[in-house]
Amino acid sequence: MSNPRRTTVVHFVHRWLPQTETWLYNQVRFLPPRIENHIVCKGTANLDQFSVPNIHALDEAPFWRQVWDRQMTKLGLRRHLGFLVEKARHHQACILHSHFGNAGWTNLGAARQARLKHAVTFYGYDLSQLPKSDPRWLRRYLEMFAQVDRVLCEGPHMGRCLAALGCPEEKIRVHHLGVSTDEISFRPRTWNSSGPLRVLLAASFREKKGIPYALEALGQLQREMPLEITIIGDASKQPASQKEKEKILAVVERFNLRSRIRFLGFQPHAVLFAEAYQHHLFISPSVTGSEGDTEGGAPVSIIEMAATGMPVVSTTHCDIPSVIRHGVTGFLAAERDVDGLVAGLKWWTERPVAWATVLEAGRKHIEQEYDAARQGGRLAAIYEELLTPCSRAPMPAPELKIAAIVSVFDRPRAIIGTPSVSFRAPTVPARHQPPALPPGPH
Repeated sequence: MSNPRRTTVVHFVHRWLPQTETWLYNQVRFLPPRIENHIVCKGTANLDQFSVPNIHALDEAPFWRQVWDRQMTKLGLRRHLGFLVEKARHHQACILHSHFGNAGWTNLGAARQARLKHAVTFYGYDLSQLPKSDPRWLRRYLEMFAQVDRVLCEGPHMGRCLAALGCPEEKIRVHHLGVSTDEISFRPRTWNSSGPLRVLLAASFREKKGIPYALEALGQLQREMPLEITIIGDASKQPASQKEKEKILAVVERFNLRSRIRFLGFQPHAVLFAEAYQHHLFISPSVTGSEGDTEGGAPVSIIEMAATGMPVVSTTHCDIPSVIRHGVTGFLAAERDVDGLVAGLKWWTERPVAWATVLEAGRKHIEQEYDAARQGGRLAAIYEELLTPCSRAPMPAPELKIAAIVSVFDRPRAIIGTPSVSFRAPTVPARHQPPALPPGPH
């Protein structure tokens, strides 16, 4: 049973935990002791890397429970897992935190049945790709927005998109994903132009990661300086991911980069950091995919690499400008702008003396806004806000025309006023024009 002096939260996630979702591990483990966490999931993976107390997996429940829940959902008699309600009641939970928007809709009945406050966090594809590829989610999200108590997102860009989909503005809370800065050693990189520039890429092979554009930029840069490139990540079994791998390999062949690249495939988080400290620069040029898939917020790898003291080149995609402050802590190009990425790489290589100033500013920004312990405290405050007598009750579903909602995807950068959260858009740099460095040695 739960400690009566703690706030008990049940987190629902389909699987605990893929290697690409380390940010969710940090969210849970850095919540303060006054929050008692329970993970409810359908199955588990990588527990050697992401072990936390109180994991309850349906796959490990009695056989009758597994069969019953799966048949109920398969027959359409219930969307949520009875196993979730059972665990919430047993541990006297007061809040359900559904991770990913589609899980939030699925769990509406569970929150009602167990009489839980309900928070839902969106992370990317659930906000951008899902409603565009399957319009049923437009109405489903309207239903969910009317019933849940809080909707969390990674940054102001995501907040604007949620508001445009019909989420009441007073329910939206920006909550940055955090990294453990105490566990990330700050080793500001230096580079001597007499040696090769070692460049790291780390991402799954998905269109939104923009890896072909990074390789095209590096293919051009190799004409001016020696390069050593490492790619951590690979394709999944999904056809779209395999197709993206074919594009990546085609660019490698077109620019004759094979001898300059190490492909390491998927690696544990510890290997990513070990490799990071052996490289000078990180490039992560995210884009909006052809099917609408986006980062939603920003790749956590960018936050992590900036925290290590590594120069970063990225794009103005989604909430990346909130993490990398263009011209202050790194360089951002427009999406799919290869010339802009080349300019960003040169912005760093032409001013190696100034690296220390920029990298120090980047580390301080991460510590202030993306530290996991600080963010854990902020998430706890959001939970506790739900339990105060003045917390807002669920509002009726907003009456929005579906045609108007669809237009959100044609205007993804439209700014929608939101009094409870600042959604001011960052300034987008002009194409190909590297900004001036901040005051300091050049």
